[in-house]
Amino acid sequence: MIFNRIKLVVDRVIAAFSIMVMSVLVICVVWQVFSRYVLNQPSTLTDELARFLMIWVGLLGAAYTVGAQRHLSIDLLSMALQPRKQALLSIVVNLLIFLFSGGVIVTGGMKLIGKTLATTQVSAAMQIPMGYVYLILPLTGIVMMFYALWFINAGITSLKNSMEGVN
Repeated sequence: MIFNRIKLVVDRVIAAFSIMVMSVLVICVVWQVFSRYVLNQPSTLTDELARFLMIWVGLLGAAYTVGAQRHLSIDLLSMALQPRKQALLSIVVNLLIFLFSGGVIVTGGMKLIGKTLATTQVSAAMQIPMGYVYLILPLTGIVMMFYALWFINAGITSLKNSMEGVN
């Protein structure tokens, strides 16, 4: 199915981008420590960049864990349910994830970007518009919404298959 191939591509892109961002973060932190303790000239740019990259890694990691269904959850209830009810619960949970991602992360992120770009707020050391830093919010929200739709579709398919098995 094409939806499965798209999910695989999204998984790989998010994983590769996260690895790249994390690698740059590590380099920034190592340079920050080296410049502070060896050169006695701390770099202000790497400190701020590391902070922004940490935000990006955290949000990208959250999106990736939603796609891997590894996000924090209490599965005591779902483990006690029969497969049909597990599929139904999965649909409901992923619908809530979809609504939260769209309503809070994407919409809120877009509003935040708009406000910071309108006020021309820039970062202290690098002097880049803060709206660019916040671009990760709607991006990860859209990825989370995609994953939620994928799991809703999988739950509906599972529900249909269990209904056919009953008849």
